[in-house]
Amino acid sequence: MKIIVGTMVNAPIEKVWLTYNSPEHIVKWNAASEDWHTTSSSVDLRVDGKFSSRMEAKDGSFGFDFAGTYTKVIENKLIEYSFGKRTAKIEFTEVSTGVKILVEFESEETHSIEQQKQGWQAILNSFTRYTEETKSS
Repeated sequence: MKIIVGTMVNAPIEKVWLTYNSPEHIVKWNAASEDWHTTSSSVDLRVDGKFSSRMEAKDGSFGFDFAGTYTKVIENKLIEYSFGKRTAKIEFTEVSTGVKILVEFESEETHSIEQQKQGWQAILNSFTRYTEETKSS
């Protein structure tokens, strides 16, 4: 089943693209809640390039690598990737108030659809806050 989450970011597309795809920024926003964080990130943003983000509970009780391979990249517009046997697509659309982002991903069977939607939306909300609050672009 495909799940879609979205956000509006009040920032220029260049800044949105940079903060979404740069490891030094990803480690600052990529968490669904305050008790989680991303400890490292790598990005090779090109078709067949790999990405990986190490996500861990701050208390050290659990962690995992969210990793995959880019399958399509159109700068400032679109990213598609595969991760495991699943796929995801991120669309960046410039609008008068900033950038609209839609993330569509295939669900997994371990967690409920609602849990997955809430988790991915929480990460996207964290990204939006971070991007809008960060002065540098």
